[in-house]
Amino acid sequence: MQSFQRLRIVLASIPLFGAFLVGACGGTEADAGAQAFPPSPVVLAAVEQTEIQDATEYVGYLKSLRSTPIQSQVDGRITAIRVRPGDRVSAGQPLVEIDPAEQRATVSSTQADLAAQEAEVELARQEAVRNRELRAAGLVSQQELDRTEAALKAAESELESLRAQIEQGQVRLQYFTVTAPIDGVVGDVPVRVGAQISDQTVLTTVADNTSLELNVPVPVERSRDLDAGLPLEVLGPDGEPIISTTVSFISPSVDERTQSVLVKGLVRPDDAALRSDQQVSVRVVWSAAPGLTVPILSVIRLNDQRFVFVAEERDGQLTASQRPIEVGPIVGNAYVVLEGLEAGERIVTSGVQRVRDGAPIAPQS
Repeated sequence: MQSFQRLRIVLASIPLFGAFLVGACGGTEADAGAQAFPPSPVVLAAVEQTEIQDATEYVGYLKSLRSTPIQSQVDGRITAIRVRPGDRVSAGQPLVEIDPAEQRATVSSTQADLAAQEAEVELARQEAVRNRELRAAGLVSQQELDRTEAALKAAESELESLRAQIEQGQVRLQYFTVTAPIDGVVGDVPVRVGAQISDQTVLTTVADNTSLELNVPVPVERSRDLDAGLPLEVLGPDGEPIISTTVSFISPSVDERTQSVLVKGLVRPDDAALRSDQQVSVRVVWSAAPGLTVPILSVIRLNDQRFVFVAEERDGQLTASQRPIEVGPIVGNAYVVLEGLEAGERIVTSGVQRVRDGAPIAPQS
């Protein structure tokens, strides 16, 4: 009986001994449980204030302000093509040669007529001079003198006409060499050597891509928000802006087919690989204001509420504090924070799945 009483006393004293140990360590049972787990490794980032844009992406296209279709001004057969598609040319550089043989023959024939007419003019001039002298001596009638004077004038007029024809023919000869009207890049060349062409045949195009016009059809629903000076950003394949401009023109009418309003902006591509007639993604920035953002992966969603873990100092130990936040639209890979955080606070951006509210954390680089 005494042995049973001693066993009961020992068993009753065990919880008191455990409590004594916890008290001796200076903590509670919850603290002892927390100390049993090492801090979770996480990556922290400070919440920073950035510019938040209200923007919309559309599909636009580029047009060269100096793009010229090249057509011949004469009919004929192509004898040489001096350029290839993609070549950069200067104003006045030959592009296409057209057979000028027929025109040269016409000019040569007119030059022969000119020489004969010059002889006719000289003969008429001599006759007129002689008749003036004879008329002064009373040896010819006034009617005869008038006839020779009229013949001289007619011969001189014919001579001037032939000279004008030769000048026109020589100018026309220059058209048989088609040259670049501006500096630029040669487009497609659909014609071939030996082809018979007319003055309606398009030989190629020359475009100057140093100055382009950005065209953006904007749905009519947003036409009230359009204003001169709105930022326009041409986006690259990664969705990042590669060149920026502003709205310089807003169409006063709506395209009845697409129900859109055309806006334009001037673009100077510089080093950007942009060309005339190219389709591009364009971001219209309606407004911009400072605000806070947090990475999407740092946000936890429970029911309709979103949370982040904020790093806080507690008794010399860095811990994760779960905090509710209100978020707005997604911008890139981040949420816009409307409420719940302040600039400068540090949040857990990686390792969120290993963290619980109030647990110790260890920042990693």
